[in-house]
Amino acid sequence: MAKNRFEQVNEIQPDAITLVLKRDIDGATGSVVMPAASSGGRLSNDQVSAPLPAQDAFRGAIRLANDVKLAIVVCDPDGVWKPEWGDLYQPLD
Repeated sequence: MAKNRFEQVNEIQPDAITLVLKRDIDGATGSVVMPAASSGGRLSNDQVSAPLPAQDAFRGAIRLANDVKLAIVVCDPDGVWKPEWGDLYQPLD
């Protein structure tokens, strides 16, 4: 079965759900950002989840993306991403 592919970005995107992963003293964590610009007027501000364990944040981003029919992009400056979650790619300019 083919792996899912996720675009790796350097900043939060206004047209997709952004999974922000980081590594700190608490270990690998993640937050999910739902942009107001992509909410169809339902949100007046971007919504950001509380930090969660990285795998829980990944699962939450998948559920949210399926519910609201948006793409997911990943901001992962600390290299938290796990290969079993899918493939990360950066588009060629």
